[in-house]
Amino acid sequence: MESVLHSRRAQCARCLRPQTSCICAWITPVAVATEVVILQHPLETDNAKGSARLLHLSLTGSQLVHGETFTDAHWQALQSERHTVLLYPDTPGTPASPPLAGCDLAHLRVIVLDGTWRKSRKMLHLNPQLRQLPRLALHEVPASQYHIRKAHRADQLSTLEATCHALLQLGEPAAGLQCLLLAFDGFVAQQARYKNTSCTPP
Repeated sequence: MESVLHSRRAQCARCLRPQTSCICAWITPVAVATEVVILQHPLETDNAKGSARLLHLSLTGSQLVHGETFTDAHWQALQSERHTVLLYPDTPGTPASPPLAGCDLAHLRVIVLDGTWRKSRKMLHLNPQLRQLPRLALHEVPASQYHIRKAHRADQLSTLEATCHALLQLGEPAAGLQCLLLAFDGFVAQQARYKNTSCTPP
């Protein structure tokens, strides 16, 4: 009995989910020139419905950093020759976004906030360095397929969807990103099965 319980609790070393709800089947390696840094709110770290870890494991060269506030050391690590923008809607008073279409993607870094809108706004409030970054806003995106989490509008996307569409908007090759979006549909379906059977992923 003890060995059975241990087996159920065993964690996948790659995706960090319980092996019984492993998401590694949906990892889709995609090479992009743009550097992607995902700042994940701590309350999202163990959220089974979250898409940030799948995104991180799929995008080569991406970083996944956990926290609500970030130290000077974090920001100094981001000081390099790359031009850094924040994936976030434009709001009054934010720095003007430079034209990015057709830019050298090898010299571009996109910072992505992983959390609910309320959490992401708090991260912005607590980190003035984020507020000072020029914004990369999405335009004409399709409706989200992220049906396992409540959204107030159809254009509110998961972290994975938003990042993929941002990279497509910047001009990254479409084939790999479209494959990742298709894999994300499989991830959503897997989580929906847990919901439909009225059980939490083990």
